[in-house]
Amino acid sequence: MKLAQVIWNGRVSAAIVEDGLYRPVPEHTMQDLIRRSEREGVTLAALAAQHASKHGEPLKPIIPIFPAEVWACGCTYEMSAAFRDAEHGTREGFYAYVYREPRPESFFKGTARVCVGPGQAIGIRVDSKFTAPEPELAVVMGSGGRVLGYTLANDVSAWDIEKENPLYLPQSKVYNACCALGPTIVTPDELTDPYGLDMTCTITRAGKVVFEGAVSTSKLHRKIETLVEYLFRANNIPSGSVLCTGTGIIVKEENALAPGDVVTIRVPEIGELSNPAAVVG
Repeated sequence: MKLAQVIWNGRVSAAIVEDGLYRPVPEHTMQDLIRRSEREGVTLAALAAQHASKHGEPLKPIIPIFPAEVWACGCTYEMSAAFRDAEHGTREGFYAYVYREPRPESFFKGTARVCVGPGQAIGIRVDSKFTAPEPELAVVMGSGGRVLGYTLANDVSAWDIEKENPLYLPQSKVYNACCALGPTIVTPDELTDPYGLDMTCTITRAGKVVFEGAVSTSKLHRKIETLVEYLFRANNIPSGSVLCTGTGIIVKEENALAPGDVVTIRVPEIGELSNPAAVVG
C-alpha cells in the first residue's frame, strides 16, 4: 500500500494513494496511524484501509511523516566511500574502513524540525560553498526497529565543511531544511524487494539539467536489517522515526547546489521527490 500525508479539511491527514488520488484517513496523521496500529496490533496497511474515506480526491502530498527522529548511514555504497577518501586525501582509507568493517556509520540527522516535504525548499548553509544532495532510500521504523515502510530521502550535506575536518560532520549534516522526505511511504507488503530499486537524481538549473545520476539499491553493501540492528543497540529510538540508508549517487563540486536549483529524486515504486534549493542562515 502507498500512504501519504495531505492537507484535508484544513488539517494534516494520512491518506491512501490510489491511481493518483488520495483517500484521507480522518482524524489521523501518519504518526497517529502508526501509534494506533501498534497499540491495536494490526498492520499499518490494514488500519488505513479500515478507516480511509471511500472516495479518492485530487490532493497534493506533503511530507509523508513528521518523524520523531531521523538517523542516517554513510559509506553503504562503495562509490560513496571511495569518493570521500579521495576528497579527504585519507591514505589509510578512513571511509573505506567503515565500508568494509561490520559496524556501519550512523549519525543523528535531526527531527521533524529540519525536514521538508515535496516542493519545499532544501537548505544550502550560508557558510558552505559545496552543498550537495544525497539521494537515499529511507526506512520508516516502528517500535524496536520494525520496518513499517519505505520512502525517499535527500540527505542534503555541506560536503566542504565535512571535508575540512571529519569532526565537523554534525555541522555538515544537521541544519535547517537539511532533509527532504517523500512523496509516499510504501508498506513492505507492496514493496517486497528494497534491493531491486532503480533510483535516479537530477539537478535542474534555470530549466537545464546540469547533473544526472543513477544507482540500483542492489549496490547497497549492508542489509537494511543490519543497519537497523546496529542503530538500536543501546539506543531506544522512538516509533515513527526514519533511517536514511546512504547514497550511491555522488554529486561533485562542479555541480554544487545553487539557489533556485531543483533536485529531483525518482524511484518508480515510490514516486518522485522534487525540491528547490535555497540559502538558509
